[in-house]
Order: sequence, then structure tokens, then C-alpha cells
Amino acid sequence: MKRVFLIVLDSFGVGQMEDAGAYGDFNVNTIGSVSKSPYFALPNLQKMGLFQIEGVQVAKKADGTEWTAKEPHTAVVARMREASKGKDTTIGHWEIAGVYSGKPLPTYPDGFPEEVLAPFREQTGRGILCNRPYSGTQVIADYGEEHLETGKLIVYTSADSVFQIAAHEELVPPEQLYEYCRIARKILTGEHGVGRVIARPFVGEPGNFTRTMRRHDFSMEPPAVTMLDQLKAAGKDVIAVGKIKDIFAGKGITEAVYTAGNAEGIDRTLEYLDKEFEGLCFVNLVDYDMLYGHRRDVDGYAKALTYFDEKLPEILNRMKPEDVLMLTADHGCDPAYTKTTDHTREYTPFVMYGSRISPRNLGTRKTFADIGATVLQYFGIASEFAGDSML
Repeated sequence: MKRVFLIVLDSFGVGQMEDAGAYGDFNVNTIGSVSKSPYFALPNLQKMGLFQIEGVQVAKKADGTEWTAKEPHTAVVARMREASKGKDTTIGHWEIAGVYSGKPLPTYPDGFPEEVLAPFREQTGRGILCNRPYSGTQVIADYGEEHLETGKLIVYTSADSVFQIAAHEELVPPEQLYEYCRIARKILTGEHGVGRVIARPFVGEPGNFTRTMRRHDFSMEPPAVTMLDQLKAAGKDVIAVGKIKDIFAGKGITEAVYTAGNAEGIDRTLEYLDKEFEGLCFVNLVDYDMLYGHRRDVDGYAKALTYFDEKLPEILNRMKPEDVLMLTADHGCDPAYTKTTDHTREYTPFVMYGSRISPRNLGTRKTFADIGATVLQYFGIASEFAGDSML
């Protein structure tokens, strides 16, 4: 019974792409920055070949020795180039699954226009606060009290293609907030078709507001067939762990479980390793991006990677003979880059391991979609999108 476990280490870039400057990113390198932390320790990923991926540069270990010794590695490794235009979660995951995005999804550095806001106010019956790019934690600190006093919704965005709505759970229960997001999702189509509408509930008192774990994303459906669609059509299981279901708007997925962070995501993956199914378990570990990349926390990012590396032997030990493990990322988010707090345009790593997989280095690939094509070929399915299998 064949199974693929595809784990996305959200934002784990391995060095800037040649067109990074066009996205305002200069000298960005997520893995290079994180490797300078004293908490960075990835011996298991080293054995698999992570540091032998083309172009990867990391700092020396604390004892002064190199991580990049050219010892034989145990996995297939490659550097993935993003062919799509963009550097956000939606476009990155879609391309992994076979969808090429010829232009970036719309962003709103000056806030959303009245043609979006007017119908949103009319249909929700509530006013709007903020309407500009903002830090998610700072926006509730700055507007939370006024939100409670007026009942207006906090609407904000970021450098990503997102329409975010923050509301206090005692004023706007989460289910009501989700309904407001569904209203926004129907409005935000065509030229204003943002990648995600995101509910951002929070609790607490003025001066001490905190976001809750009841965030929910409302994504556009992928505009073309994906590997998820093809797997499902072929009768395979397509299991989504973390925010994968939201990213694909549920399309092509047969089972899903949400998680509260990396640790739970890894635990759910271990549980699925012990279950019987045939198909794909697609996992997103979001903390690298959400908690450490955007917040420019180098040590936190390093600790989270080290935790994953420590759990990696447990994952490998639970794999069955026909299982394949794939590790990759969807974009970069260099925690040492201080020009912005946004994602960074970077290559991503690819590591593929299994008892039937012969270790080798495949250099730099042309598109993330090679991953989707590889998954499909493993199940004997011809891909309906541009991408070359790496098997």
C-alpha cells in the first residue's frame, strides 16, 4: 500500500532566487540566517543531504566545524525554483500541486478600495477600522479598544494577498466572524480576487489583547487541476493536515484535520503514519512562518527547526517499506531581513526519502510542480499539468 507524506516547512527558504530584487528582496537567505543561531542543530537533515542542496550556505557549527561535509547522503535532494509570480503561501502551495500562477495575486499596500469596502459594510451592517497593511498583533493593540466601543470590524492586510478581519470573540462570536469572511470572499473576486480572506478572532482587555487559535482561512479555489484532484479522482486518499484544506478551499481533499501549531502537526503526522490508507498525507507546519519568520525571530525559528529535526527519526522509524517522505517549503521568510516583515523570494529545499528511493542530488529544478508530478507518478498517474517527476 503506497503512501506519500509531503511536509511543507512553511517559509523555509534556502537562498534568494535570481529575480528576488524585483520583489524588493536583497541578500535574503532564510536557512543562512537561521543557521547563525546557537539553537540551530539539524544533524538528521544533514544526513539526508539538506546542506548539499545546490547553493545552500550555512554558518559553521558552534564547535567551528562545517555542516556541509560532502559525506554520502540518504535521500534525494534538490533545489526548487518557483516558476510562478509571487512569494505567498497560496501561490507556493498551488505550484507544488501543479498550478502555475502567471501573475501575482492582488495586494493592497494602500488599503482596499471603496468598491470592495462599500458592499462589505452594507452586507455585514458594520463599519470598518484600519484598512491598511498592519502587523496582526499590533493591529488589535492599536484598534481593539475602538472596535469594542464602536462595533466596527478591524480590516487589514499585509504584503500578501489577504483580506483579514479581526474581531473580539465576546463582541463577534467566531461563527459570526466566519460568516463575515464568507461575505468578503464572495465580494473579492475578479480583479480583487485575493488569495485568502482570514478570520482573526481575539480575546482580552485593552492593553492585553491576544489572538486565539480559532483563525480560519477562506481561500479561492485553485484555477486549474491539481495533484490533489487527480489523486482523489483515482480513488486515493488525500489527507490534509494543518491549513492545507484552507489553501485549496477543500478541493481535492478527502479528509482533513486542523492543528494549533507545529508540535500538533507533527503529532498528527505520526498518527497518520500508524493508520491504514493509500494516497497522500499533505502537511503544513506553519509556525516557522507565522511565529518566527514574520516576527523576525531568528532564535525561535532555529529552535522550531531543531525540534522538527529531533522528531525526524521518529517519523522515519514509523515509515513502512512503500512509504515516501517529502520535505519542502512554499517560499522564504528570512527572519534576519529587517527591510520588511514580509515573505522573501527564495528557492526552497526538496528532500525525498524512502526504502525504495536511491539517494542522489538533482541540482536545481525549474518549478515546484515537479513535486506534484513526482507524487502522481509514484501512484502511476499521468499528471495533467506541466512538471517533471523526480523519481
